[in-house]
Amino acid sequence: MMNKITQKAPKGILFWLISLVILIMLWNMLSNVSNSKTKTLTFSEFMDKVENDQISSAQIASNVVKGDMNLEDGTASTRYESTIPQDYPDLINKLRQHKVNIEVEKLNKNEWLSILLSWAPFVIIIVFWIMIMRQQGGNKAFTFGKSKARMFTGDKNKFTFKDVAGVEEAKEELEEIIEFLKEPKKFQRLGGKIPKGVLLIGPPGTGKTLLAKAIAGEANVPFFSISGSDFVELFVGVGASRVRDLFDEGKKHAPCMIFIDEIDAVGRQRGTGLGGGHDEREQTLNQLLVEMDGFDANEGVIIIAATNRPDILDSALLRPGRFDRRIVVSIPDVKGREEILKVHTRNTPLGKDVDLQILGRSTPGFTGADIANMVNEAALYASRNGKKNIAMEDFEYAKDKVLMGSERKSMIISEEEKRITAYHEAGHALIASLEKEADPLHKVSIIPRGMALGQTQQLPLNDKYTYSKTYLDAQLSVLLAGRISEEIFLGMTTTGAGNDFEKATSIARKMVCEWGMSAMGPISFAKKEDMIFLGRDLMSHNEFSEETLQMIDVEIKKIIDQAYASSKKIILENREKLEIIAQGLLEKESLTSDDIAAILGTQKKPDRLQTKKNKPRNGNRQPNQK
Repeated sequence: MMNKITQKAPKGILFWLISLVILIMLWNMLSNVSNSKTKTLTFSEFMDKVENDQISSAQIASNVVKGDMNLEDGTASTRYESTIPQDYPDLINKLRQHKVNIEVEKLNKNEWLSILLSWAPFVIIIVFWIMIMRQQGGNKAFTFGKSKARMFTGDKNKFTFKDVAGVEEAKEELEEIIEFLKEPKKFQRLGGKIPKGVLLIGPPGTGKTLLAKAIAGEANVPFFSISGSDFVELFVGVGASRVRDLFDEGKKHAPCMIFIDEIDAVGRQRGTGLGGGHDEREQTLNQLLVEMDGFDANEGVIIIAATNRPDILDSALLRPGRFDRRIVVSIPDVKGREEILKVHTRNTPLGKDVDLQILGRSTPGFTGADIANMVNEAALYASRNGKKNIAMEDFEYAKDKVLMGSERKSMIISEEEKRITAYHEAGHALIASLEKEADPLHKVSIIPRGMALGQTQQLPLNDKYTYSKTYLDAQLSVLLAGRISEEIFLGMTTTGAGNDFEKATSIARKMVCEWGMSAMGPISFAKKEDMIFLGRDLMSHNEFSEETLQMIDVEIKKIIDQAYASSKKIILENREKLEIIAQGLLEKESLTSDDIAAILGTQKKPDRLQTKKNKPRNGNRQPNQK
């Protein structure tokens, strides 16, 4: 059951009529105040003033004359206004005799225009009011200060922790909080207190919002859900008002949970940017900080928030007493991916050849959202082909589509371009297969996908949390092999290796500047990349001398040259094998690791079922770019 926290606005036309009358009265009062300095004269009084030379100027419009006149004592002047007869031939002569400055305004024949102008303020107010009512939904015109949170009190189709996989550590910590709500005495007997706030941190797609849905299904307490962007509106003070209303509702339904999705929309660090300032968002954040841990106790109200940008959150929001726990929802490992696949394929008919363990091992770096997308793509592909269940080949197709993009079947490639791509990718495949420290080869293809004309896909053997220098050198050799193959077999160079050079240079630069894997020694030369909009590192400056920067460039080039020489040596020693791989690609367009192993006469690198959090490294040949 889901309820919206709203408050009904006053009803009835009488309310709006009274409001309109009050506005008109205020307008008339303001008009009278502005006109109080103008003195109204009868026609006789006006002519007497003319005779006495007290009138200095006269603006005549239809039968009305107005202007400036001098007071009798001659000390000052004031404005006057008088109504004159339309047929008075001597008026102009009289005014001229007494040297009155005369102005005759053009007669406005369109009286409706003057009426419209006089009523313009009321029309603008009414139109503006109608726009507010439409935006807020008719009778909700007065509820923009109310919270937009939705309250879940129970549902027949509950979403529980059984429907969430791959984040076991996060589930354990959240289950403890739910248990505290159900049996508080179990924890309170030793003086324990319930956490006030829980912050879910993790990359996009890892299941933070999904965990919140599971909490709503597991907890037998009211659960309020709201997005961070729902607090901020056009009007100043609305965000703070909504925060107060949300916590007031929470206190009424305590014990309860409040979930704020994408809290970085309202919890961004204060006083940031070039100008700083105390804007509407900062007022909202201040109110949120007070409600979470101020003088007023919020016993039984637990705040759960989710973000993928904890680095930009205000430090006051992250301190203990507000968010006591920070739960990292990371990318799942191989076991987690397998469990996620089981969840998403529960109601899906699978073929006998489908092995979820192999799929879990062959999708390193996939988040829960990526795996859900892959399963959906496989189901759609199998349905298009009229199958009754999803086979392993359908999952392979879906995996390649998620990793490398859709096949560009409409792209017309010349035979020469195809040949260049084949030798380029054959170079990547050969080094990936023969370099002992490189990630094993999974598949090589010259079918255009996404922005690449060809792909060489490698799948890691095991989970790596740190990288050795030999492993990085091997990866550099694989990346540079495409260009070397072009030079040796085609006697030419192309722009297709541009993406490979970009990745290789990035790895080499990190080896020198961050990881101390060069003659520069164990010194960090990494530059701070603080963002100006966060108010950090506003005055950028160079921390290193010109000589140091030159030495860094020399070391980066040295690492690239060594990898280039190592890769070139292997290719020259295996020219015939690379030629066979290239010809096989031209014939079949795609080769698997088994095909490459058969060509090279080697055994596949051993499979070890461990965990991995790194996405496959692809040596992609990019289309020609100017």
